Amino acid sequence: MLDLDRPKIEIRGVSKTYASERGPVLALRGTDLTVNEGEFVSIVGPSGCGKSTLLYVVGGFLAADGDVIIDGSPVQGPGTDRGVVFQEYALFPWLTVHDNIRYGLERQRVAASERDKIVDRLVNVIGLSGFENRYPRELSGGMKQRVAIARTLACDPAILLLDEPFGALDAQTREIMQDELLRIWLETRKTVLLVTHDVTEAVYLSNRICVMSARPGQIIEEFVVALDRSCSREELVISEPFNSTRNKVWLSVRRQALAAGKQE
Repeated sequence: MLDLDRPKIEIRGVSKTYASERGPVLALRGTDLTVNEGEFVSIVGPSGCGKSTLLYVVGGFLAADGDVIIDGSPVQGPGTDRGVVFQEYALFPWLTVHDNIRYGLERQRVAASERDKIVDRLVNVIGLSGFENRYPRELSGGMKQRVAIARTLACDPAILLLDEPFGALDAQTREIMQDELLRIWLETRKTVLLVTHDVTEAVYLSNRICVMSARPGQIIEEFVVALDRSCSREELVISEPFNSTRNKVWLSVRRQALAAGKQE
């Protein structure tokens, strides 16, 4: 049973500095964020504000100053409790669509009959029926990303870390995948942390949105998203609560984008 008031992810005073030819670049500064179990939190902000850097620190792929705590334990590297979908698809070129999606299930030693059911369902979800035996080199960029998303979902991680996962998809497929992700969250209440530049996407999917400042990034404003999730997409996106929230978030991001422009 989920405890919606129990911290799942705790980010405490996280700072990250990158080396560059022009000297050190402070990407994150004293960033704090708590994501409770079962929450869907989106992070938005101007380009270059450190959104993806923060996600990779939570994923255990980047070391940083400060602390990241998952279920009460410090993050010391990647873990099976966190499923990550990157901006760029990361498929095994020697495996077919079917086998790429099945890979994590084999590592988890899921029964063969169950593996095939999971793979078949996800192939249908991502709209690639008939492409199961194709290799990544035979797919478009958007098709590859759909496979990458399905591979992460197949392993059923407790936490989903999503870095612009739908950015490479066409508009129709993007909406289909958003709907599927929302359905999964509503049914399972997984803890989800999404990085996106699309404010509309953030409002549609999240129950809370965090806006990051211009670099060096830190969380400077939060918005609670209170929507009637029983509505259809068509009804939801024209509702007053949806558009009011979207406008507030967009104005907050715009202020930070203007601040970032002044730093150039």
